[in-house]
Amino acid sequence: MDLGTVIGIVLVFALLMGAMAMGVGVGAYIDIPSVLIVIGGSIGALMVSFKPSQMKSFVKIFMVAIKPPQEDRVELIKKLVQFATKARKDGILALESEVNDEPNEFLKKGLSMAIDGNEPDNIRELLEIEMEQTSTRHKVNGSIFSQWAGLAGAMGMVGTLIGLVAMLLNMADPSAIGPSMAVALLTTMYGAIIGNVLGTPIANILGIRNDEETLVKEMILTGIMSIQSGDAPRALEAKLLSYLPPKERVSQYN
Repeated sequence: MDLGTVIGIVLVFALLMGAMAMGVGVGAYIDIPSVLIVIGGSIGALMVSFKPSQMKSFVKIFMVAIKPPQEDRVELIKKLVQFATKARKDGILALESEVNDEPNEFLKKGLSMAIDGNEPDNIRELLEIEMEQTSTRHKVNGSIFSQWAGLAGAMGMVGTLIGLVAMLLNMADPSAIGPSMAVALLTTMYGAIIGNVLGTPIANILGIRNDEETLVKEMILTGIMSIQSGDAPRALEAKLLSYLPPKERVSQYN
């Protein structure tokens, strides 16, 4: 679990709730009409903006931000170097049994194609297409949250206008001014909270997750191409270590 994301979300809401409680109390900031306008309205607008199949994955996409799939890149490099060592010694066909049990589907597909004798250009083309399509899907998923941020802010403004109209129409009744002003102000607050605590930050971290996954796949693709061409394990390791931050670049051959 990404503790940074979890702690950040919890911390923001805890500080907001604490500040409210120290003032007039949390209850004063709860307004059902405002919730209906901002949360209901923004989600309804999202349903117009995206396909049902994409909206069904809303919670799943959110969980990717909270608990992303992890790939140990150092261990992955070690595995690719081991594959290269075995392929150079016994031939690439010797990897077949290990590849069949490989949990990483992208690596399994690429090495299987190499073992089957596919041309390097064909392997690279197919894997790059898969990388591009996966990245495109991830970007669309991330755009759901960035769109939600914008829509929540817009619905907050709509709620403000609704509250102001109701207030102006009931100026003769002082008891009606308070509830109308509550709708006007709280819808803006709800829209700002959704947009700046959930929508935009979640969209940003999903973009980072996509970049990390793409980097891992580029590293795997480099490894597969090197294994197929018969590169020396030491040379392969040098290539793959360049994908890591300098402080993590520890060679097995030192």
